[in-house]
Amino acid sequence: MTRNTLFAPFEIIEGDRRQGIVLLCDHARRDLPQEYGDLGLPREEFDRHIAYDIGAEQVTRKLAAMMGAPAVLANFSRLLIDPNRGEDDPTLIRQLYDGSVIAGNYPMSDEERARRLDNFYRPYHDAVGAMIASVHKETASAPFILSVHSFTPVMQGHARPWHAGVLWDMDHRAAWPLIEMLAEDKALVVGDNEPYDGALRGDTMYKHCIVNGFAHALIEIRQDLIGDDAGTTAWAERLAPIIDAINRRPDIHEVKQFGSRTGPL
Repeated sequence: MTRNTLFAPFEIIEGDRRQGIVLLCDHARRDLPQEYGDLGLPREEFDRHIAYDIGAEQVTRKLAAMMGAPAVLANFSRLLIDPNRGEDDPTLIRQLYDGSVIAGNYPMSDEERARRLDNFYRPYHDAVGAMIASVHKETASAPFILSVHSFTPVMQGHARPWHAGVLWDMDHRAAWPLIEMLAEDKALVVGDNEPYDGALRGDTMYKHCIVNGFAHALIEIRQDLIGDDAGTTAWAERLAPIIDAINRRPDIHEVKQFGSRTGPL
């Protein structure tokens, strides 16, 4: 983990905004600001998925480099505060996660919760919003947003058969072709809203894409497939031409309101 006195809550990877694509990585890092120590956890806990999405940062960086696309990455561990949750979500700041008690998150005062929102969560989302707005302005058309995540091969004793999954709510413009093109490789098992449901009110896709009518998709890649440099390179190389093909579809760059399964926008 990085220990910096001056802690930047996000990182911008510059790219050609004229392409109309924005890459996001909500759970890129496992870092904590120095003042939070290790949140009362053993250091080895930060090697687990509870702290970050293993391999997602490297896939995002390689995709950005291959495509020349801009990206925004969160620099803080999801154990500090989870940027892919709504501000009123009970799992925004976890006290228990996959069998681990996060002592530094309990008890949580209103003041400390507000501090984490103001210092980490909101600056990240402000950066995401600013990047999307800049791409929108540069292209004069709606941007396409891809969020990169990863998931564990086993959860609560159950093996997960998918190599990758695509999460979406009601806007299928990017999700359906992404699923179809990945599934052309018969060696891959591709999940449709697996291993999670893409309808999560207040998450990153909801906040920046669904309410604005921008085409988007969230891809989850199984962590054992992207746990090393060869794996992250292979997945970036697999995704880059697919994302480029989706980005060339005319309907991808239109503002369309599909709504949400979570209720009225």
